[in-house]
Amino acid sequence: MDDQTLRPAVGSKEAGYLCEFREDGVYLTIYPDAADGLLFELSDIRQILHDNGVIDYDIITLSQIVREASGESRKLADCYISSEDAATLPDQEDKVMQEENELDAEAGILVDVSRDRMTVTIRYDTKVGKKLPSIDTVKAALADHNIVFGIDDEAIRVGVESLYPFVAATGKPPKNGENARIERHFDLGVKGRPKVDQYDRVDFKNMNLFVLAKKGDLLAVRIPQTEGEPGRDVYGLEVPAKNGKPIPIPQGKNTEISGENELIASIDGQIVDSGKKINIDPHLLIQGSVGVGTGNIDFAGSVEIKGNVEAGFVVKATGDIEISGMVSGGDVEGRNVYIQGGVNGMNRGKVRAREDVRAAFAENAVIESERDIYIQDVALHSNISAGKRIFLEDKRGMVTGGLVEAGEEIRCKIVGNTAFVVTRLSVGVNPQLQKRYRELCQEYKESKQRLKQITQMLNTLGKIDISRLPQERINQINALTRSQFPLAGKIKRDEKEILAIETELNMMQNGKIRVSDTVYPGVRISINSVMMNVQSEIKRATLSVKNDRVDIGPY
Repeated sequence: MDDQTLRPAVGSKEAGYLCEFREDGVYLTIYPDAADGLLFELSDIRQILHDNGVIDYDIITLSQIVREASGESRKLADCYISSEDAATLPDQEDKVMQEENELDAEAGILVDVSRDRMTVTIRYDTKVGKKLPSIDTVKAALADHNIVFGIDDEAIRVGVESLYPFVAATGKPPKNGENARIERHFDLGVKGRPKVDQYDRVDFKNMNLFVLAKKGDLLAVRIPQTEGEPGRDVYGLEVPAKNGKPIPIPQGKNTEISGENELIASIDGQIVDSGKKINIDPHLLIQGSVGVGTGNIDFAGSVEIKGNVEAGFVVKATGDIEISGMVSGGDVEGRNVYIQGGVNGMNRGKVRAREDVRAAFAENAVIESERDIYIQDVALHSNISAGKRIFLEDKRGMVTGGLVEAGEEIRCKIVGNTAFVVTRLSVGVNPQLQKRYRELCQEYKESKQRLKQITQMLNTLGKIDISRLPQERINQINALTRSQFPLAGKIKRDEKEILAIETELNMMQNGKIRVSDTVYPGVRISINSVMMNVQSEIKRATLSVKNDRVDIGPY
């Protein structure tokens, strides 16, 4: 403050006002019940302040103090000027009048429109006046600025109760259309996670390394794009919207489009999703071995394995299987099976093919083929069964121990060994067909017995009034009645297949065994069901049946 000492207070309770000059500013008190009953005008107090050097204060705050007359001291200004300076001030009457006029005049209205013409904000210009405007005044200002859309009457009603800015109108933004999208009906995220059964048990032999699809499976659906909805700005003008963008169906190899928006698999195989294309790959490549790192493999297509198939693990494929390493106690089943490293069955594994099997060797193995089997080196203590032919003519070409049987022919170099190990060879009867024949006959027998039981039960029930039975029992009888028809159909189909197999087995009369080196004693041979035990070595011979006896002819 300019004074070195505080100025004494001006006024009193009896005067109806008190103006105090404290260290931190000027404080003003207006008493509600002055002794002489005076009621102060705003101009009176402003003149008193002016005479005492208080010129820098907020007129709004002063107006509130005078109007409330609460009798409580309130700070009005931070400083005042000296008495000498106050005496030299020009007459403030005109200024006071001007400010009083400002209090009586409405504040100016400023209309701000956002750049996107979606929002109108009302601000007040208090230099023109400080009186609150009316609702009509605000709406008139909006009309002057051509604001005709989105006017918020409630916001205007609240906004004119103070001098704070407020939003008076809001446009309707355009709603852009949604882009087309692809919904995939498979989840590649499950790859590498072991399968969990319904009891929360984890099967680490089923690692879900490959997501497979069957022919006709739904792979993905395209959700078409949508059109945008136009908006409207505060001037009432339409604001255009953007339509959604289309997207092509991610059709890749071995897939086809169904209808307009569906993608389906055209073959069985592995799903390969590159992001832009969804493909079905009928060939599965495994860079390492099939074991704990991969789990079991069950693939619709061909499989190539660069490593081994370890003990206890299974590889199944609808196509060919090619294994660069060995099969060591594992199970392998495919159309054609090619094993470069051979088969060590460990008396637990099995290799089966719907057509051919090729392997370097077989030891303690079970190998079955509906067509041909090729063993490059040796077959030791193994059960080898082929629908047509078995070949062991490369390298040593030796069969020792076990059972080797083929429908038409066995060709090898050596059978048995010098230790006279029991080795059995059988030709002339398709072992796969014979196995199917035995199974079919057993099924046929069981089906006939089951149908006989059903018929007897229905005959017995036919003699009673089933309408008196409980509904549950009636339902059981009806189910039993219906079951006899599909069972009778199965019996007829089995009879037909049994006859066809019998005919085919009867036509197999030309079995041969060709040995280019030696057949040792201890070998038991069966050709067209004619048996022979080898008692002495047989060199370079072709064994067949003539006159119901095993004939040993030249190789």
